Amino acid sequence: MINIKENEKLNILNHSCAHLLAHAVKHLYKDAKFWVGPVIENGFYYDIDLGDNVLKEDDLVEIEKEMKKIAKSDKLIKRIELTKDEALEMFKDDPYKVDLINNMSDDEVISAYKQDDFTDLCRGPHMPSTKSMKYFKLLKVSGAYYKGDSKNKMLQRIYGVCFETEEDLNNYLAYLEELKQRDHRKIGKDLDIFMTHELVGSGLPLWLPNGAFIFHELEEYIREKEVKLGYSHVYTPVLATSNLYKISGHWDHYRDDMFPLMEKDGEEFVLRPMNCPHHMLIYKNTLHSYKDLPIRIGELAHDFRFEASGAVCGLERVRTFCQNDAHIFVRPDQIEEEFGRVVNLILDVYKDFDITPTSFRLSLRDKNNKEKYFDDDEMWEKAESMLRKVLTDLKIDFVEAEGEAAFYGPKLDVQVKSAIGHELTLSTCQLDFLLPERFDLTYVDSDRFKRRPVVLHRAILGSIDRFVAYLLENTKGALKTWLAPIQVNILPVNNNYHLDYANEVKKLLELNNIRVQIDDREEKLGYRMRESVTKKIPYTLVLGDNEKEQELITYRKYGSEDKVSVNLNEFTTYLKDIIDNKK
Repeated sequence: MINIKENEKLNILNHSCAHLLAHAVKHLYKDAKFWVGPVIENGFYYDIDLGDNVLKEDDLVEIEKEMKKIAKSDKLIKRIELTKDEALEMFKDDPYKVDLINNMSDDEVISAYKQDDFTDLCRGPHMPSTKSMKYFKLLKVSGAYYKGDSKNKMLQRIYGVCFETEEDLNNYLAYLEELKQRDHRKIGKDLDIFMTHELVGSGLPLWLPNGAFIFHELEEYIREKEVKLGYSHVYTPVLATSNLYKISGHWDHYRDDMFPLMEKDGEEFVLRPMNCPHHMLIYKNTLHSYKDLPIRIGELAHDFRFEASGAVCGLERVRTFCQNDAHIFVRPDQIEEEFGRVVNLILDVYKDFDITPTSFRLSLRDKNNKEKYFDDDEMWEKAESMLRKVLTDLKIDFVEAEGEAAFYGPKLDVQVKSAIGHELTLSTCQLDFLLPERFDLTYVDSDRFKRRPVVLHRAILGSIDRFVAYLLENTKGALKTWLAPIQVNILPVNNNYHLDYANEVKKLLELNNIRVQIDDREEKLGYRMRESVTKKIPYTLVLGDNEKEQELITYRKYGSEDKVSVNLNEFTTYLKDIIDNKK
């Protein structure tokens, strides 16, 4: 979709419509006071103080009616230029506007726009009259802290959008409906994949049986790939003493994102936000020769980070997540080759899931921020150059992002855009010279002297929770057969005559590790067929007289109207091949 903020005509139209919204609100709520109403990528919003009035979605209908009434009256929109004193006098009854004006310089020419009985502070430009705004829609209302600061008062933010033609507006609303249908939170509920509950807490999802199947399949998928590439998997505790993170440096850099300390028997414990300190200790547990490296330690680890309540979003941003984590301990001369292996693994996985990255981002330090990053210029220059060289050698287009590195080293972030427009980091690979120093990690080199290894931190699927959210939105819940919680749904035409055969088919499929269920409810066949489609089950089998007598099955594949009749054994072989080879 078009970026409204960057389109000059739509920008002006939407800015004017924000004022139309405020004008209508002022008519309906006489004591309303206004903060700011900017144009954004997908329309506009206005932050409003309505006192004790709390808007509901239904209230937007009445506001829209008033907006249409004002627009139809074709009020001229006039620009007014004011001195600072004149502006303060004009808006003296609105403390939010007064705050804006007081932050302007004394000699600045301040502009406002007047339409009939409503005047709003604004730089402009605006449409010439209110009749220009015919095709608009108010989309939602939410809370927003004054100046974005949680210490300030909560205002009410109304979102809207405006277009030049009715067709453009309708197309955009249809697009929003498509996004709504693709939202993984809706799909997760419709397909019984996960749930949340206030008694458990915000950002702490509960995986239902269907979701647990998906989760397990992804774990097995990535574990199998990693084992073939020489990774050894471990399990480590979900908590540790605070001293572990003080040694690693995470305590100083990430403490605000960690859950609070737990004190018991004179010790301080915290839920871990990451796994690298644990893996450093596993490496240190054994003496290593230069011949042993690289050593690849992997873990499907559950981590905990205290995300702000406003940032929590379904599975995409949570407070507990399972990370497809690994740490690779290498000699300096192995860095480039091993980093290249990680990049190739990322590309291999993305091919399996039909994922197209939007960008490969080389995240670098901000050289002027000595507090945020480990202070070693030589290390940073060396590490950044190495990663840059590997990406160039692999002919991967990448962008550089200063200030996005981890505190201990530069990293590669692979960015994707979900089907509903969220930009996400799925995979990462970070280069680290610092933690081996902090934990005094060594290996014995060929000259029998002890050397420091270098660590590559990498996550291919990233957070499995976020990966599932991404897959659900991009497939609209129609997962590949190997990943689907239920792969086959069997519909006996008549339970009295065909249920026994349905159970025979089910038993054979289960012997071949195919996930199958029978829908033997006393409902019409058409109803059960439609529900099977709604649940996005890859294969639906219909078993009637002909199938039972000839030991056939008739199946319909999700997304197709074709019905195919084949021998039961032939179907089993066909489906097993699809699942085993992840086609």
